[in-house]
Amino acid sequence: MPCLPPVIRVLYRHMSKLQQWKTTSGSAQATEQLAENMGRALRGGEVIELVSDLGGGKTTFVRGLVRGMGSEDKVASPTFTVSKMYQAGKLEVHHFDFYRLQEAGIIANELDEVAGDPQTVVVVEWADVVQHVLPVERLTITIRQTPEGDRELTLDYPDSLAYVLEAVL
Repeated sequence: MPCLPPVIRVLYRHMSKLQQWKTTSGSAQATEQLAENMGRALRGGEVIELVSDLGGGKTTFVRGLVRGMGSEDKVASPTFTVSKMYQAGKLEVHHFDFYRLQEAGIIANELDEVAGDPQTVVVVEWADVVQHVLPVERLTITIRQTPEGDRELTLDYPDSLAYVLEAVL
């Protein structure tokens, strides 16, 4: 993608052709299993944006994703540390959480450096302050609680990342 200002980059993403898939998870275990299956399909270089309210299941999702990639590392929310790194075989998972930041500052530079690295999978929570550095070619997963207490997961993805969804379809 050409180097565009943040507002134009977001508009460019909305103009890009995205596919969408929705599913419902009835438990934390089911969410982890879905993410674990997706994690097995990751090759490196992917960027995943997680969108949800507090307590929505983002860390649960990352736990399954990291396990599916072959890591035995203990996954915890990076809310207070902003980022965590997990080793998954030959790949690294960089997990960012921008919840506490009004501005991303130097952490945006760190994110920009690892996004798209073929040896790294990047997962970003609360990404509003870093939209300008997120690549257009990313998987966005929105998790929302249903009135019944389940989680509805909506996955928006470009054709280039369709292989990640093939692991769960």
